[in-house]
Amino acid sequence: MEFLKKLKEIKGDASYRKFYKNKKNNSIVVVANKEKNKNLLIYDAINKILIKNRILAPKLLSHNYSKNYIEIEDLGIETIYQLLKKNNSDSYFILKKSIKILNQIQKIKDRKIKNFKNQLYKIGEYNNQVLYNETKLFCNWYVPKKLSKKKSIKFNQQFKKEIKLLLTKLNYKNDTFVHRDFHVSNLMNLNNKIGVIDSQDALIGNKAYDLASLIDDVRFKTSEHLKNKVYDYYLKINKKIIIKKFKNDFEILSVLRNLKIIGIFMRLAVRDNKRKYLKLIPYAWEMVSYRASQNKVFSHLTLLLKDNFPKHLI
Repeated sequence: MEFLKKLKEIKGDASYRKFYKNKKNNSIVVVANKEKNKNLLIYDAINKILIKNRILAPKLLSHNYSKNYIEIEDLGIETIYQLLKKNNSDSYFILKKSIKILNQIQKIKDRKIKNFKNQLYKIGEYNNQVLYNETKLFCNWYVPKKLSKKKSIKFNQQFKKEIKLLLTKLNYKNDTFVHRDFHVSNLMNLNNKIGVIDSQDALIGNKAYDLASLIDDVRFKTSEHLKNKVYDYYLKINKKIIIKKFKNDFEILSVLRNLKIIGIFMRLAVRDNKRKYLKLIPYAWEMVSYRASQNKVFSHLTLLLKDNFPKHLI
């Protein structure tokens, strides 16, 4: 596309998309030559739902689906991650603001919206099968790199059995709008307001999932004290939560998410040559170990992981 040559390509993410900054229009051109239904159509549909519910998200400015791009509003260059790095002493205040945005997102009742092709898009369910398939990424990408073929087969059989069992222990229904990548690199700081990007994977799922994404974010290391403070603040503004049941779900979803992340980061390194993600794997392991130690429901999984990956589990 000729016009892209005049635009500056900007840093991308873990997806197949490319991003170009159009200073003239204060916009970002998103190009997706692969998975364009999700990365263009669904992304815009979810953004429309967020905007409808008074959440700052990129507005669609123009589109050309046949040429694989959309043009969206530019929410600036400063992520909440960058803000936290600059203002470490204000981490709790910044994360509190992020929790308030999460709270707004979790109140969204819309489940359908028309995309820019005038087709009705319905948000899917983040059910146990989806969670199970995601966690299997650990088996598919990380395990073969660390264990022999014979050990991998045995481990994967036992691991999958444990994951299925853990999923039966979840308490909360799938009735909440879940961003699925609600972490500090997907939250933007614009004019002292928090904007939300990268929302194309949103599903209707468990209330604890996005909170686990934020608090146990592998990109930004936080102390146990800060994690607990942010978690307690969420509980404080969500008084109807049954604390024991919610904590159980939060811990299970954090462990499953971080195991999935370990698999994804290994895939990015091996398949896509994005080796920078490997350096985040040790902290993902740390989060698995930390959350698994909090709840007896993980006793069998912990033993299994310790037997096969002893240096990662404390």
